[in-house]
Amino acid sequence: MTKTILVTGGCGYIGSHVVRQLSEAGYRVVVYDNLSTGFRDALVNGEELIEADLADRDTLEEVFRQYRFTTVLHFAAAIVAPESVSRPLKYYGTNTRNTLGLLDSCVRFGVERFIFSSTAAVYGFPEGGVASEETMVAPINPYGTSKLMSEWMLRDVASAHGLRYAALRYFNVAGADPRGRMGQRTPEATHLIKIACQTALGQRQETAIYGTDYPTPDGTGVRDYIHVEDLAAAHLAALGYLEQGGESTVMNVGYGRGSSVREVLAMVKEVSGVDFRTVEAGRRPGDPACLVARAERIGRLTGWHPRYDALRTIVEDAWRWESRLAGR
Repeated sequence: MTKTILVTGGCGYIGSHVVRQLSEAGYRVVVYDNLSTGFRDALVNGEELIEADLADRDTLEEVFRQYRFTTVLHFAAAIVAPESVSRPLKYYGTNTRNTLGLLDSCVRFGVERFIFSSTAAVYGFPEGGVASEETMVAPINPYGTSKLMSEWMLRDVASAHGLRYAALRYFNVAGADPRGRMGQRTPEATHLIKIACQTALGQRQETAIYGTDYPTPDGTGVRDYIHVEDLAAAHLAALGYLEQGGESTVMNVGYGRGSSVREVLAMVKEVSGVDFRTVEAGRRPGDPACLVARAERIGRLTGWHPRYDALRTIVEDAWRWESRLAGR
């Protein structure tokens, strides 16, 4: 019998890649999304969409009653860290409170497995710029805190009710489907690679480099960029781990090496063939000098290994996607 999985936020950037991979793996997927930042046509295999908000508890309960899911993958969230500082209640509502409601339905309808879209923002400023799952959690903004609170709720629900979960802490997600079917489309996106590609396409006047005096090799911030296709595959690997009886766990998802802002911009210029304008600006509050994953655990527990982990590959797929969007 085909297993039916609920995916919240499945029309968004990361969720849609996971939904597509789940369908390709033979799962029946039901997507629950309010389309505030997602797109219906990101469901390229005709997956069923329930257009509703997680705050709508009546609709959520009816969906659980109708489908009797055994597995939930939860992506629906607000994700812009600077906005969370100015609008904290939005983040505690959309992220933490809605996760509470979702977990309540999971408990009442006997969901067995839960995969949570978390973030490296729970680490704040890790010592040395490198974070393992044992690194102390110390988020520096409401976005990171709202996600960490959700992790804690999930941990306690699992302990009390037998639900098993995997919380995946992402580092810097980038790139697009290598076949160009889907990618980052959120308006006013803050992702560096997307912004740089848009500048190369003439959609922006310039790309800013925020901070050139960090204690890094070239003075700019260093991040662990992970291809969205590899990240999506990590969710399927985590699902397989739980289906085989794996215990609840938290896992970093990254490559374990970083690229600086200047390195990323140089690669976008090389791939696009456009020497677009960049400007130097001061540091942004809350930006660490370096944030790189230690991510051995996910490979050890699930067998996941990256396939698209070259910066050039990430940029080439992002450039192809942005060029396609610009031509629409």
